[in-house]
Amino acid sequence: MAGDSASTAPQLVQTEVRGTPVSVLVAHADRPRAVVFALHGGASGKEYFDHPLEPSLSLLRLAPALGITVVAPDRPGYVPGDGAAEMPPEQRTDLLFAVLDTVLGDRDRGAGVLVLAHSMGCISGIRMAADERGRDLLGLDFSGTGLRWAPAVHEATAAGDGRLGGSDLGRLIWGHEELYPPGSRRAVRPAVQGPASEGTDIAGWGEELPRLAARVRVPTRYVLAEHEAWWSGGPRALAEVSALFTAAPVVETAIEAGAGHNTSLGWTARAHHLGVLAHVERCLARRAAGGAQPGARAPAAG
Repeated sequence: MAGDSASTAPQLVQTEVRGTPVSVLVAHADRPRAVVFALHGGASGKEYFDHPLEPSLSLLRLAPALGITVVAPDRPGYVPGDGAAEMPPEQRTDLLFAVLDTVLGDRDRGAGVLVLAHSMGCISGIRMAADERGRDLLGLDFSGTGLRWAPAVHEATAAGDGRLGGSDLGRLIWGHEELYPPGSRRAVRPAVQGPASEGTDIAGWGEELPRLAARVRVPTRYVLAEHEAWWSGGPRALAEVSALFTAAPVVETAIEAGAGHNTSLGWTARAHHLGVLAHVERCLARRAAGGAQPGARAPAAG
């Protein structure tokens, strides 16, 4: 695939927010109609949304041309020395809201901010959407999470001492190598491996997700990759999770055909990002029209 020119490269912002060091990639649209706040998963960093090897697959290079600004931070715990390992969940949520406000400053946000979250980032993103401040969001789009692990994960843990080693973890998270440009896994290794609190977060996710989902009051979209290897996949899993968002005015679901777990790094990443941006467009239309009735559901795609 042909790469984009250097002039379209996102801006790196390194600063402090509430005394905490932060590192953020920002791609500003000239006249933004909305902002996407993009939260990466575990074992990756902000570069997850700006493919280091294939710029044409980058959300940060695609969205501004369509009038959407993207702000992609390293999540708390992924900046060396940020102290996030000692932060309770509420403080990490507060920090993310503050990062968004600091990076954007008085810049135009268009009609509002949509939170995009992947994998472990879904915990942060859905916490933001469920927060009282989340009522002002334009929408929520998340992928790579669920309520139940795939059978292969249970089999891998049962075969050993109940823990997954590095090679098993990588294999189950990434899936088949041919789904990604060669070298993608090495290209997005984070500066640090993430806070220990992520282990606690994921251990309690099956109980926390239903509680959070019931408090989300903005248009929501949930995506699972066709070749998802960590979480249970398929229409049944989509329906099970989407049904939890009982207060959202509309909930859409999709299966990303041809994608592995890391939907923003595979060969189908551009298609995935266009789906995200299409969701932004529908959120913009709903806001312009005054909103939709709670309880609406859209069928799974793909």
